[in-house]
Amino acid sequence: MVTSGLSRTALCATHEQLGAKMSPFGGFLMPIHYSGILDEHRAVRSAAGMFDLSHMGQFVARGAAVADWLDGLTTNHVATMRPNQARYNIFTNEAGGALDDAIIYRLEGRWLIVVNAANSEKMWRWLSARKPDGVSLEDRTPESALIAVQGPRSLELLQPLTDVDLGGVKYYHAALGEVGGVAVEMARTGYTGEDGFELFVPASAAPALWERLMREGERVGLKPAGLGARDMLRLEASMPLYGHELDERITPLQAGLGWAVKLDKPAFTGKAALAAQQAADTYERIAGAIMDGKAPARAGYAVYHGSEKIGEVRSGSPAPALGGKNILTALVASSVSAPGTRLEVDIRDQRHPATVVPLPFYTRKA
Repeated sequence: MVTSGLSRTALCATHEQLGAKMSPFGGFLMPIHYSGILDEHRAVRSAAGMFDLSHMGQFVARGAAVADWLDGLTTNHVATMRPNQARYNIFTNEAGGALDDAIIYRLEGRWLIVVNAANSEKMWRWLSARKPDGVSLEDRTPESALIAVQGPRSLELLQPLTDVDLGGVKYYHAALGEVGGVAVEMARTGYTGEDGFELFVPASAAPALWERLMREGERVGLKPAGLGARDMLRLEASMPLYGHELDERITPLQAGLGWAVKLDKPAFTGKAALAAQQAADTYERIAGAIMDGKAPARAGYAVYHGSEKIGEVRSGSPAPALGGKNILTALVASSVSAPGTRLEVDIRDQRHPATVVPLPFYTRKA
């Protein structure tokens, strides 16, 4: 495997010591799996899994005008965010296509914008070119690490190690404190469909904190988890992956993210295009489907309705949470996106039937 030119997170040596299978992702050398994708998936759904997400871009904005500035660039509300609140948001182009999806955090004296690794340089240039006077923007990605602890026993693992009442931190909210003696920004957010926390820590402190969490995690069944399990988990929970369910030609409305498009905002980049698309309501959209048989659907496979090709698979995976059924998302014509619609996926020149189902595929028990 060629690794020259790839960036390495502060935890890369730790992953290698753990025997992780490493592979390029978003310009970084990242762990794909350790004990196996299914084993790691099981740990997250039943106990806890720990991910290195330090490849994600982390931008810090400061200044009195930040909220209004970001409100004009994103589909969701920013200015209405309360202190220590996090909010999923989408940066769009003039045509309404997604430049990137991100989580924005309103912290004390600053705003944190977390973007996808593959889009980090693009979004840094795009935001920097639009930054008004009175707003400062810092790329802290190289100096910061991000560790995600996800699963139903995450709180049980972390609470004895922190001075923060984690039970009092609401979903999509953040808190400042210490974990294992390390100063962290912690957020009750994640990308797996389970409860959990994401810990922003100084890169220099990340290896020791990871090892501490691994030791403490033995009591709850914690396992390190790689990007393979993360992709399977997020697809079960029907969370979009940039480049698959979202890109510069796929709008948030097409991706089923209309709840994050606030057309009542006075103005934002792409608003007119999204308003027109919503009014027409004839656009292609992301639908979820379950294969009838054991054949797995993969990204790029053609999707048919009768004899007509009506789209392509955007993501596909076995779904252990659904008893091992093969699931997929596809960008299809609106006329064939309703649950119950019968489709066929072309796999190696053979048609395999699938049925459109409501999303998400999986929802955790309360």
